[in-house]
Amino acid sequence: MPRFLDTNILLRYLTRDDEEKAAACLALLLRVERGEEVVVSSDLVMAETVFTLQSRRQYGLSRERIRQLLEPVIALRGLRLPRKSLYARAFDLYCGGKVSFTDAYNAAYMEARGLREVYSYDRDFDGVEGLQRVEPEA
Repeated sequence: MPRFLDTNILLRYLTRDDEEKAAACLALLLRVERGEEVVVSSDLVMAETVFTLQSRRQYGLSRERIRQLLEPVIALRGLRLPRKSLYARAFDLYCGGKVSFTDAYNAAYMEARGLREVYSYDRDFDGVEGLQRVEPEA
C-alpha cells in the first residue's frame, strides 16, 4: 500500500536545512525513483512547496530555480500525482510571466480541458495567451 508524501519531506530534501532529515528524504526519493517504493501526493502539496520555496520570508528562490528543483521530483517513477502531465505547462506559465503558480496550474488545467474563458477578477489571467478572463455581471 502506498504512503502519502507530504510537503515537509520535499522541503527538507530540496532545501537541506536539516542535513540528517535531508539525507533520509533523499534515501526515500531514491527508492521512489527506482520504483522500490510508491508514494502518492497531491496538487496542494506541490502548490504549498512552490509557495514556501518562493516566499522571501522562507527561502526566496527564483521561479526558474523552483522549476529546476521540482520537475525531477515530479518525474519520479514511483510518485503518483494526479494530473502529473499538467506540471510542465504550469511551470512554463509560472516561469514565463507574472502569474502565480496556482494560477499557472489552473490555466494549464483549463487548457487541457479545452476551456478558454475563466470567471475571475484576477488580472494575472490576462497575461495567459489563449485564455480570456470574464468578470461576472449582475
